[in-house]
Amino acid sequence: MNNDSSRRSFIKKSAIASSAAIVAPTIVSSSVFGANDRINAAVLGVNGRGKNHIQSLMNQENVQVTTLVDPDMNLLRERQKSFKEAYNKDVALVQDMRRTFDDPDIDVISIAAPNHWHALATIWACQAGKDVYVEKPGSHNIWEGRKMVEAAHKYDRIVQHGVQLRSSPAVREAIDLIRDGYIGNVYMARGIVFRWRPSIGDKGFSPVPDGIDYDLWTGPAPKRPFSRNLVHYNWHWHWDYGNGDVGNQGIHETDLCMWGLDVGLPTKITSMGGKFLWDDAKEVPEVLTSVYNYPEENKIIQFEVRPWCTNEEGGATVGNIFYGDKGYIVVDGYDKYKSFLGQDRTPGKSGDDGGPSGTGMDRGAGGTDGHFANFIEAVRKHDKTILNGPVETAHLSSGLAHLGNIAYKLERVLTFNPQSETFVNDEEADQMLTRNYRKGFEVPEQV
Repeated sequence: MNNDSSRRSFIKKSAIASSAAIVAPTIVSSSVFGANDRINAAVLGVNGRGKNHIQSLMNQENVQVTTLVDPDMNLLRERQKSFKEAYNKDVALVQDMRRTFDDPDIDVISIAAPNHWHALATIWACQAGKDVYVEKPGSHNIWEGRKMVEAAHKYDRIVQHGVQLRSSPAVREAIDLIRDGYIGNVYMARGIVFRWRPSIGDKGFSPVPDGIDYDLWTGPAPKRPFSRNLVHYNWHWHWDYGNGDVGNQGIHETDLCMWGLDVGLPTKITSMGGKFLWDDAKEVPEVLTSVYNYPEENKIIQFEVRPWCTNEEGGATVGNIFYGDKGYIVVDGYDKYKSFLGQDRTPGKSGDDGGPSGTGMDRGAGGTDGHFANFIEAVRKHDKTILNGPVETAHLSSGLAHLGNIAYKLERVLTFNPQSETFVNDEEADQMLTRNYRKGFEVPEQV
């Protein structure tokens, strides 16, 4: 089966709107770029993945990063210096992202801010007529993920989710093999995230350092006293800002599980885990195992996060395993796979984007350049149908992680209605589908 048609089938099957239905676009695109038209980009969040966004955007033909955005002016000045050294160009510095939405010279917004900012920044950018590349997870909770989808459709914007393995030729080949029955009837996908995650200690509270606008950093989330256990990066391990490793590294794998099985959100969810290693400031579980059941499709997803010394599974420590009645396929990381057939596990077809005979994806960059190239092509053509990671996948793959985290917090099996995107007769669980937003940073009910 052609991979593009399978992607469209996935979106059509799984992106069923709730009572707040997706509406038809109400505006016409402000511009369609020609091949020789320069695209100006702003990068929001420049500490971690933002550095990769800068590099990948600058690697695209006739694309210019003109603006760097971060609440930490100290970090911005560091990136401005390294940008000048790398590209011999100046770049503007902005602390408040809203200034970039008001800037008519900026065409594309690339979001690498903390998770709690992803949905609102995407919605604001769409409302301002900008196209968006947003890091995983697309959302911090399920409700705001649906609002992202609605905003992208209403304002007719190109929104790419940062799951770069969807642009890997090798991974796409593996999906085609699954679709074509190479390993038979595929009934289960297993996602694994075995990452070295040490203790973060407990640094306590401290004054906000000079140069950081902590109110802007906090944005839609509850405002806690400042701590170096939050700013920067370790916000991943606190519920108000991050989603644990299943909502960090794990989104690549939740996305691939759903893509490979050709399913949307599940109807039965259970999850168990905890902190077993470190007496530190992390709030999220270090070890987490979640099971997502699809009784109507007769399929199941298993997902596991481990933080420390552990074995490989099928040669992978971060990746996916698809099980069929004729064999199984292991997707290792972002850009390679191998298959095994029959009871004796005879090696079958394999693919790797990073070897000498690879197909052009830079394994070291995890395919980020290729994923941005797909995004920029869609921006130039104003054609969301060619996106490898459209906004619907941001909502769904993030939503799968959120469902597992909710089941973990409530310590019980949950029943979910994918059509309404609510739990079945469970008011307590429904309350966890969204959050209270700070004044001035509300995700709008009507986008």
